[in-house]
Amino acid sequence: MQPAARCSLTSFELSPQPVQLNRGLKSRRKMASPAVLRAAGLGQWGLKSWARWPVSRIHARMAATVILEPAGRCRWDEPVRIAVRGLAPEQPVTLRASLRDEKGALFRAHARYCADAEGQVDLERAPALGGSFAGLEPMGLLWALEPEKPLLRLVKRDVQTPFAVELEVLDGHDEPECGRLLGRAVHERDFLGPGVRREPVRAGRVRATLFLPPEPGPFPGIVDISGAGGGLLEYRASLLAGKGFAVMALAYYNCEDLPKSVETLHLEYFEEAVNYLLSHPQVKGPGVGLLGISKGGDLCLSMASFLKGITAAVIINGSVANVGGALHYKGETLPPVGVNPERIKVTRDGFADILDALNSPLEGPDQKSFIPVERAESAFLFLVGQDDHNWKSEFYAIEASKRLQAHGKEKPRIICYPGTGHYIEPPYFPMCPASMHTLVGRPVIWGGEPRAHAMAQVDAWKQLQTFFHKHLGGKELGRLS
Repeated sequence: MQPAARCSLTSFELSPQPVQLNRGLKSRRKMASPAVLRAAGLGQWGLKSWARWPVSRIHARMAATVILEPAGRCRWDEPVRIAVRGLAPEQPVTLRASLRDEKGALFRAHARYCADAEGQVDLERAPALGGSFAGLEPMGLLWALEPEKPLLRLVKRDVQTPFAVELEVLDGHDEPECGRLLGRAVHERDFLGPGVRREPVRAGRVRATLFLPPEPGPFPGIVDISGAGGGLLEYRASLLAGKGFAVMALAYYNCEDLPKSVETLHLEYFEEAVNYLLSHPQVKGPGVGLLGISKGGDLCLSMASFLKGITAAVIINGSVANVGGALHYKGETLPPVGVNPERIKVTRDGFADILDALNSPLEGPDQKSFIPVERAESAFLFLVGQDDHNWKSEFYAIEASKRLQAHGKEKPRIICYPGTGHYIEPPYFPMCPASMHTLVGRPVIWGGEPRAHAMAQVDAWKQLQTFFHKHLGGKELGRLS
């Protein structure tokens, strides 16, 4: 590993008032009045720690320096090494991360550490002693970010600008608002890798954005479809393009002149998008991949079942039944699976738990909403959060597998992640425990335990890249991350 380079920061120096340090332990304790301790930054350490300090360290002028590796900008889905130097041996400090999204919403996380014998804290070696997380979590200050106001999910709306994460070193183990600032750094995490090209797509009815890798093409093509929130989200597609894929983030409602709701969708629109991608000179055939989460997952299943030119599909916490509204294609209609509001539970916080709200697509008239996956010619990968409270993702993945195998199709791969909720995002996005559900019209819980969810996102990101490279071809750009 190359030596870490310093990033720009503001340093704060401590200048203890001169004291006579050659009078022995008794004199040191006598001199260590609360005022002197506070001036030296020792208010939480007590006389015992003060007495242990080497004379040279007490007398020295000190400043905490935040070290980042890599020192410059890096992609959001890539790890960064965070370290602090210039502390006193065994000094207790609190590290805090702060981020504001494009709408000004504040997200924060903090963790308590103790410096080593050299006065350093390296998050790859030092376990957090509490705070937003505990234990050895080098990226915890990112995945543990929580919104200052509840019911907010961190998303990147403009991938052409980075997120700026402010990292602060605070003295002691008090609440972060009470700690004295010792050092600061600003860490920028972007979504467009060097040379990645962003091309808005307004072709026929298609409303999308295409991201192309920097190297000469053609590249394996992927259509990326988000959940029921609507609009055009580009951050996953932009990051994935940096891994060697031509990725088109596709809007399907609530964007420009597209439908304003999902009550009625036509698969011909998605077919037009697939054909556009396949005809692009920078996209290699003979087929493309699909990547969908939540409502985008069941749309990808329907696309793979009805449309030509689909080679591989990754379904992240998707449904095997059509959800939310009717889906039409060439005279065929998939009705939406039924909903029973009486099965909605309410948590202590007043949020809705909609896990059991949908009817089973295996019973009665709701069988007509089951997506005919047996028609698909593509390979499938299901990524499942086992604590998904949006719907029964594991059950749906298993039922899709049963249907495929019953019709002589290849058994899909299903990867289940314990303690993982609904929104499995690219690595280091913080878990969203609850937020407004567009289709339900009220706040719902999404499930998940933060650490398990964070670990699942790292693995899922690698798994889907491996799957697409295997089934779509192309070359991997560097190591998977």
